[in-house]
Amino acid sequence: MSDKQFLELPYGKDDFPLLREGNCYFVDKTPYLKTVFTDQSAVLLFTRPRRFGKTLLISMFDSFLKINPE
Repeated sequence: MSDKQFLELPYGKDDFPLLREGNCYFVDKTPYLKTVFTDQSAVLLFTRPRRFGKTLLISMFDSFLKINPE
């Protein structure tokens, strides 16, 4: 066995700040922020299978929008 320590899989975690504070794997989806916020569509539809990170993505957007630019 190796001495490498593996990160936790964030199964069932859908709160972005808690996920970032924890020692979990995370796929950075911040490149989607510009696309979502500059899209001129009246409605954006996120169609993904169950357990595919939709709530986590929205939580990430929420955290991003709450950043104080001071």
